[in-house]
Amino acid sequence: MSINTDRRQLLQWALAAGAAPLFLRHALAADTERFALGLASGCPRPDRLVLWTRLTGPGLPEQVEVRWELAEDEGFQRIAASGVEAARPDSAHTVHAEPSGLKPDRWYWYRFSALGQRSVVGRTRTAPAPDAPATLRFAIASCQRYDHGFYAAWRDMAEQELDLVLFLGDYIYEYGPGKDSQAKRQHTGRACQTLDDYRQRYALHKSDPHLQAMHARAPWLCTWDDHEVSNDYAGNQGDNLAADFPARRAAAVQAYWEHMPFPKAWQPRADNLAPLRLYQHWDWGSLARVITLDGRSWRDPQVCPKPGRSGSNTVDLSECPALIEPNRSLLGAAQERWLAQTWDASRPWNLLAQQTLMARHSQRDTSNGGGRYWTDGWDGYPAARSRLLNDLAAAKVPNAVVLGGDVHANHVAGLRADFDRTDSPLLASEFCGTSITSHGGSQERMTQGLAHNPHMLLSRSDQRGYVRFDLKAGLMQAELRAVLDPWDAQSAVQAQARFVVEAGKAGPQLA
Repeated sequence: MSINTDRRQLLQWALAAGAAPLFLRHALAADTERFALGLASGCPRPDRLVLWTRLTGPGLPEQVEVRWELAEDEGFQRIAASGVEAARPDSAHTVHAEPSGLKPDRWYWYRFSALGQRSVVGRTRTAPAPDAPATLRFAIASCQRYDHGFYAAWRDMAEQELDLVLFLGDYIYEYGPGKDSQAKRQHTGRACQTLDDYRQRYALHKSDPHLQAMHARAPWLCTWDDHEVSNDYAGNQGDNLAADFPARRAAAVQAYWEHMPFPKAWQPRADNLAPLRLYQHWDWGSLARVITLDGRSWRDPQVCPKPGRSGSNTVDLSECPALIEPNRSLLGAAQERWLAQTWDASRPWNLLAQQTLMARHSQRDTSNGGGRYWTDGWDGYPAARSRLLNDLAAAKVPNAVVLGGDVHANHVAGLRADFDRTDSPLLASEFCGTSITSHGGSQERMTQGLAHNPHMLLSRSDQRGYVRFDLKAGLMQAELRAVLDPWDAQSAVQAQARFVVEAGKAGPQLA
């Protein structure tokens, strides 16, 4: 049986370039009708991880036994773990397998089989042992709106030799088809409201062969932002103040767990109206602690919204004094306390993987207490940001790097205790990566904003892509990679800027 044309074109391209390893070459001969959405892995620990797939196609039985295998070699001659999972309609026939007792700091290969068919082969790896010296090659990515471009960024990332992907939110977009849109590809179905709507939207995004290729290359750590549920939502409140929002969020939470490589223990309860516990820490040997946050589920609503709505606005501080109310939180009190206790001073690096830009980004002069701010990001919660940075300073971690997405722009910045003072100590470095595809704002406004934000080294909203990192004990190297043509799936992707962060010296520097 043939596989779909897009996948075949991708694999033939990879073969022609000499870039396709054995596990992708298998896919040319694989029968993928029942595994049309590919596979994925994630949540790597030194001795365990999670493997994911979803069965597809018509006529699926009520319950399907899915066999999985994890091997130490691409040819599956040395099986390290195997098992059978039941795929049922109450979880969209998804599978979350959890091999354990694995060796730390090594690569594995995995596959699934069911109903007489076999998936493509994926590659994954475990984290190093907690006390082991290590290096880490990883990328951050976010905001992959399906109807805003093709996924050339994922194709390029799949060519890199990465240990880990940090996905920082907006895996799907909940909007319906664009009115009068002439885009080369469109959302199918209506704007997401029900569990079935969200399941269909994940299937649409995951049908892309370049996204599938990157999932098959390395494990992922994932957190969400707003569009996995609804634009600009805050806690249990949607931006249109609809009374049925809690039920909509519960459906979105269920679908998100179903389609991410998360442990079975994270599965929402049937009566659940609460979010997943996405704030976690993940240690990479003795090198780094990776901390993932949830900036949506427990936040206070945005202040000074547009009339009749909730959600974001852009406001002058002088006209919205509620912006600086001291008790407002973006993370919620419990997550703030947890983070203050989770920073790890014993490792050279702490990487804070969260949703959005943390550095202050005023659109106007900030002298005399002025400034103009977007209320959905950390600028809308400045007291909470100050608490976070003060807790970071108190933890005395050697090198902290904040990683973000959401704003569809590349920003590189130093984080200060007091953004109004250029002599205020630098506490951390920040890399906020642009979107995989989602459209950015005005570059002219970005350029003008640099004059009001001297802690910002770079602001580029005219680039789509991702950020690649190479981390060693003494140095972090960052490369901002940009897609030249977002509507060309085979577009070239080039390095647009490079930065380094030296251990013991907070703040990025141009390489």
